[in-house]
Amino acid sequence: MSLKTIKRLASKVLNVGKSHVKINDAKKASEALTTEDVKSLVSEGVITKEQKTGVGRGKAKFKQARKKLGRRVGPGSARGKKYSIVSRKTRWITKVRGQRKLLTSITPSLVPGARKKLYTMIKGGAFTSKKNMLNYVNENKLTK
Repeated sequence: MSLKTIKRLASKVLNVGKSHVKINDAKKASEALTTEDVKSLVSEGVITKEQKTGVGRGKAKFKQARKKLGRRVGPGSARGKKYSIVSRKTRWITKVRGQRKLLTSITPSLVPGARKKLYTMIKGGAFTSKKNMLNYVNENKLTK
């Protein structure tokens, strides 16, 4: 019998597609005449079924390695809107803490009463940044 026919019979026996049937010994396989012969060849290991090709993890592993090095994390890779990445509250807390820390460091050089005024202004959101606060201090001559 032709190898094509044997492959077809083997695919029915192994319950896989024709492309997943592998004939290891073509000479021995061509001597088979019936489905029973094909079954015996399968049990002998002359005909085997190949494993289905899965989705590899190679690309994913490479991507993870790059991310570990700090790649692929720029603004173009951000998923979600501005405030879903870092919430308004978290942004506010970060800004206010920074401004308060700066205020503590410049307090000795401020005129009396200026610290409390600046602290309440920070609390009220008067300053957009630390630089903005320092500009205010210099413009209003709040330093000694």
